[in-house]
Amino acid sequence: MNTPAIRHSADLAQRPAGAMMITTIDSVPNYRVVRVLGLVRGNTVRTRNVGMDILAGFRNLVGGEVSQYTAMLAQSREQSLDRLRAEALALGANAVVGLRITTSTVMAGAAEILAYGTAVIIEPDL
Repeated sequence: MNTPAIRHSADLAQRPAGAMMITTIDSVPNYRVVRVLGLVRGNTVRTRNVGMDILAGFRNLVGGEVSQYTAMLAQSREQSLDRLRAEALALGANAVVGLRITTSTVMAGAAEILAYGTAVIIEPDL
């Protein structure tokens, strides 16, 4: 499937930070929402690989962080946020409020990370 969010998410890596405000709160201090554009979301599904599972098994014996999984999940979160931004930009938003991130198991060894929120247009309060 080639949705706009997936198609444009790679372009967002080159976008300067701060071009779109994304916040977990529902209103932004010193700004007012002038238009609500609707729900936006971005997701990714990732699977583990055998190499990481073997390393994780060893780490389980001695304890500590499994840095390969940490890196994979961080990359997955960023990809989900990039797709959310792309969907919001396609609607004409300059902010996303009420951001939430959730995970779910899709099948053994595969997990989805979903980022969702409300795309809005905000303006500074004068």
